[in-house]
This record gives sequence, structure tokens and C-alpha cells, in this order.
Amino acid sequence: MEISAAGRLEVRITAADVGKRVSVRRLSEAGGSLEKFTDTVGVLTSWTDGVLLITRKSGETVRVAESALVAGKVVPPAPARRRGPAATYEELARVAARAWPPVEEERLGEWRLRAAGGFTRRANSALPLGDPGLPLDDALSAVRRWYGARGLPAYVQAATGAEGTEERLCAELERRGWVREVSAEVWTGALAPVADLAEGAGVVLSRDADEAWLARYQRKGVSDVALRVLGGGPSVWFATVPGADAPAAIGRCVVDGRWASFAAVEVDAAQRRRGLATAVMAALAGRALEEGASAAWLQVETDNPGARALYAGMGFAAHHAYHHYREPSDAATAAP
Repeated sequence: MEISAAGRLEVRITAADVGKRVSVRRLSEAGGSLEKFTDTVGVLTSWTDGVLLITRKSGETVRVAESALVAGKVVPPAPARRRGPAATYEELARVAARAWPPVEEERLGEWRLRAAGGFTRRANSALPLGDPGLPLDDALSAVRRWYGARGLPAYVQAATGAEGTEERLCAELERRGWVREVSAEVWTGALAPVADLAEGAGVVLSRDADEAWLARYQRKGVSDVALRVLGGGPSVWFATVPGADAPAAIGRCVVDGRWASFAAVEVDAAQRRRGLATAVMAALAGRALEEGASAAWLQVETDNPGARALYAGMGFAAHHAYHHYREPSDAATAAP
């Protein structure tokens, strides 16, 4: 924390520092002869009516009473990770959007409105990658009208935790009553080590998601629209480990320049802990290397410890988190 020449902690931030990364210490408990303090590091997303909102890397918003501040300072951006490929948030966001494409898209300034008949939030949410060209309230109204005309709930996908992410937008959405429903993380890693993990023996690669692949896919009753999403992307590959009645394991990979994305890696519950997920990813990684890719990314739910352990063991690490915010239930709660 910031310490003056006299050895005292000082608050060296003001409301003018909104949007910057800060570190603050606040008094969290007092009484008797002991005082307890809590430290918070994140982006200062607002400072109004004596309350600071600080958004941590995970996307969690912390409320800090100005009266409880003991120390505070602006801190430099988080240091770049030395492990895995370097990438900006915007680059990854655009690559991820191409790897899971909607069937309908329209621009709102630099925002992208995406729809795919309700198949997954990723393909049915607004992706804000800059200025929508309108004041925020007008932009959100336009988003709600666009999705309402298609019989879909309005979602905004916003990210936190890396340089260029949207902590301030997340805070503004929450202030307007938009509800965060789902959070996930995007992890990145080098591609070649994944290909080296296993030979991929017994894994069949195809350009199409056939009936056998879909029989293992967790989303049942896949529609034509869903098939268009699954089959969309620059260079799409599907992996299958054949089984008796249905595949023992499946996976999907999209190769896009230097990037390879992994998704839908699923294993029959009775066949787990046999290295099948690793075999699927190794086979897909090998094919992606042949097409010139060198880096990999995937998304993992924050409450899936098994997948997180698997991917960490392959050399992946978290890059940023993203969140889907659903529109308020009525216009009254949408007002700021």
C-alpha cells in the first residue's frame, strides 16, 4: 500500500481514477484492541455517493465505503503471463466469435448482435467490442428490441480480468438491473505440447458432426440451426472415439490462423479416467498443427474442477473471464 514519508498509510485515489486498476485497504472490522483490514485489487468501476465499486479479475464486484478506506493507490496493469501465447482480449474475443458463429448478425456501432434460434448464449448475445455509437441506455434499448423481435431474451456478453476487458460495462449493466446468469473463463496455451500428450490412436477425425457424434453430444435434439453453429468456423474438425452403442468420447476443434479452439470435449461417464479426453485433444491438436496453428484456447466453467485440472495439466492457464447478463424482467428495473 501507499505509505507517506512519515510512515502513514494514505488514500491516493479519487473519483477521477474511475476506470483504472487500483489497490485499496479498508477497515473491515473494529473492536477491542484489534482492527481487521481487507485488501482489494481490481478496476475502480464507479465512485458515487460515498461508495466505491471495484471489479476483481474474476468479475466479482466489491463495494467499499469511502469512510472505511485506510489506503489506496493506482497500480500498474497486471504483468503479462510468461506461460502460453500472448494475446489481447480483443483478439481472443474475435477469434472466439468466429469459432462459434451465429446464423444471424447485425452491427450496432462496434457491438455485434448475434442470434441462432436460442442455441447457446454465446451465439445469442450482444458482443460489445467498442463503442455502440449510442449512449449506453439507448444502446441497451436497441439490443432489447433486436432480440425481442426474434422472440429471444436479450443478453450481453462482457469480459473481465485482462487488459481491455469491460469491468466498467459490467458495473453499469448491474446498476441497470441486468442479471449475470453464467460465467466462464477463457484459457490459453501452446498447441504443440497438447499434440505431444498422446498419439491419438483410435480417434477418428471428420469435417462433419455425424449421427454418432451427436449421440454423445450433451445437447440433445440438436436442430438445423444448432448444426449450422457447430459446423461454422474457418476450419472445423470433429473427433470421435468409437464405442459400442455411442462414441466413448468426442471433441470439436476450429483452426483459425495461429489459433485452435477446443470445445465439446465429452467422455462417456463409464469410460472416464482412461485418457480419452486427452487422446481426443491430442488428435485435434495434431491436425491443427498441420494447418499452421501454434496456440490454443478453450473455455471452462468456473464450477468444473475436473476440466480445470485436466486443462491445467496440459499447460493451459486462465486469460480472462466472461459473463452473460440477461435483460431486466421489466422496463422499470432497466432504468439507471
